[in-house]
Amino acid sequence: MSSVAPARATPTRSSSLPSPSPTPSPARRRRRAVDWRVRFAVLSLIWGFSFLLIKVGTQGYAPFQVTFGRLFFGTAVLAVAMAVQRSRLPRGVRTWAHMAVAAFFLNALPFSLFAYAELTIPSTLAGICNATTPLWGMVLSMVALSEDRPTRRRAAGLGIGFVGVLTVLGAWQGFSGLDMAGTAMALLASLSYAVGWIYVRRTLAGRSESHLSMTGAQLFLGMLQLAVVTPLFTSFPTSFPVVELLAVVALGALGTGVAVLLQYGMVAEVGPTTASMVTYFIPVIATAAGVALLDEQLSWNTPVGALIVLAGAALTQSRGPKRRAREDQP
Repeated sequence: MSSVAPARATPTRSSSLPSPSPTPSPARRRRRAVDWRVRFAVLSLIWGFSFLLIKVGTQGYAPFQVTFGRLFFGTAVLAVAMAVQRSRLPRGVRTWAHMAVAAFFLNALPFSLFAYAELTIPSTLAGICNATTPLWGMVLSMVALSEDRPTRRRAAGLGIGFVGVLTVLGAWQGFSGLDMAGTAMALLASLSYAVGWIYVRRTLAGRSESHLSMTGAQLFLGMLQLAVVTPLFTSFPTSFPVVELLAVVALGALGTGVAVLLQYGMVAEVGPTTASMVTYFIPVIATAAGVALLDEQLSWNTPVGALIVLAGAALTQSRGPKRRAREDQP
């Protein structure tokens, strides 16, 4: 579940914002006492289960309320982390204006679209739609970023990924059994992530503020956007179902707050390319969680199509050995 912006149009939320310092602080060294592979697995689980938590949350609350709660608790986690690290907020009206746009495309809009989509589609399908983000990213980056030129391998990956999407949706059956509106919203959410990442690369890359400061401010702005929209389209809940409320709290605190902190630590330690691999585990975990815990049904084309999508996405993100090594310098 994307919530911040990457260094390039990859499926991660890595470093379009300033790169982490190469000299780790004592606090960062203590965190690294936990092997990065363990944190990688935890992050995969958190983001994979996010789609299940969205589904559970929307069973008790309106989609906009779920999204507002997610951003509220995610912002709270990052606010605590900023206070502990004494991280200062970004300065400048233009910077905050750019972050407001980024918050819309990377948080407010896609989070809301996924929440509305899961009213009518399984969490498994939503998780698979999320995996199309790097495909969208490649298409948009070729238009918006002059340094991202297509190669034969990446073009092949785009074509393979498109075939995978059609397989997931059962195109040969005329898309029967699918709620097209919900599926379209999930795909638009993935497109929104790609738009947001490219926007950040063009407007906020290379700033001196820390990742934590920029992301905390971005989530705060996203929360403010939902604070305005939510009362206009929903009524105040008359009851607060506990299970659904806990799902929203976990979605925000873990799936948005803690997950961001885990990912930035890994980007600093092992580089964005290795950290980005977490994206390829998300649909697998989302599918397993939906089937095992929500009794969602799978037809053969869903997992097969998901694997094809992931293969295509991996090809679109492929780089030459020298460039890959350069990008992975912490």
